[in-house]
Amino acid sequence: MAGGSIPHFQNDAGHPAIEIGVKEFMCVGANPPFDHPHVFLDLGADNEKVCPYCSTLYRYSPKLKADETVPAGCLYIDRAA
Repeated sequence: MAGGSIPHFQNDAGHPAIEIGVKEFMCVGANPPFDHPHVFLDLGADNEKVCPYCSTLYRYSPKLKADETVPAGCLYIDRAA
């Protein structure tokens, strides 16, 4: 994602797996204040990876855009002022 921002994903609902449209991203766990350290994950040549903090399985799907997830609503948007 050179030249752009790294998408952040969250898993408030406790989904066992989330499909995403990028191979480099940050996992925040649940939304603050229940988040874990924001960890950078890179899928590299793989199509899936488990977050070492919250155990969410992230699965790459080339059909999705960088800000889309399946299930919907897992894109983290920082609400800080």
